[in-house]
Amino acid sequence: MVGLAAVCLAAGALHVAIPADHFTLRWQHSIEKVEWDEDYVVAGNWLMLSGARIRGSGAGMEPPPDAWLDHGVWHYTLADPWRKELVLARSDYSRDYALCFDGRCSSMGQWIPTSAGTTVLSACQHTRPDTHDRQTSQTHQPAR
Repeated sequence: MVGLAAVCLAAGALHVAIPADHFTLRWQHSIEKVEWDEDYVVAGNWLMLSGARIRGSGAGMEPPPDAWLDHGVWHYTLADPWRKELVLARSDYSRDYALCFDGRCSSMGQWIPTSAGTTVLSACQHTRPDTHDRQTSQTHQPAR
């Protein structure tokens, strides 16, 4: 079987799978109005945070000690980048999360409305038979 990587979104009874092997989660701090970008790679049933950026700092938003400043943006990675899921609180009173694929960003509301409430973002794995599996199943003859 050949795996097809996808990002899964779930909120209540709503479930969406978006084919992608990497993405950026973009969001804005609700009080400080500072933008964050988190880059993820879909690795099997896991999400790996490959890098993150903060466009400023403020109360409760200090970059990690090993972060570096480049053109006014803090860049960092985490010692433990692996996540099974991201639980995202959403509200009509703050800007919604955005998902970016290949440099194009769209509000998460494009897939799941904010009114659906807390949204869980995770890796999902879809499989399909590869050519070898199909040939084997078509040519296999039972023993007589």
